[in-house]
Amino acid sequence: MSMLKKELVDQISNDLSIHKQDIAVAVDIILDSMTEALVNDRRVELRGFGSFSTRKRKARQTKNPRTGIVMDIDERKTIHFTMSKSIKDALITEKE
Repeated sequence: MSMLKKELVDQISNDLSIHKQDIAVAVDIILDSMTEALVNDRRVELRGFGSFSTRKRKARQTKNPRTGIVMDIDERKTIHFTMSKSIKDALITEKE
């Protein structure tokens, strides 16, 4: 089960009693700022939540299992998330 951006906006709006439109704008600004930082190879750290950074995946060759054709995959950037200790502990506690 996933949480959509709309559900996040609704929850924040209910918790803070602020208009949903204002919260939606704030969430968009936060996400745009995070995107811009990651595009510029900057690390985004949200204390108590985790950090986002970019990593490069090397170019490689792979085989299509259906056709057997060997394909080249170019080098690319991916986003890496490292969770905070508090989230890690909460997930471990939930398992038990």
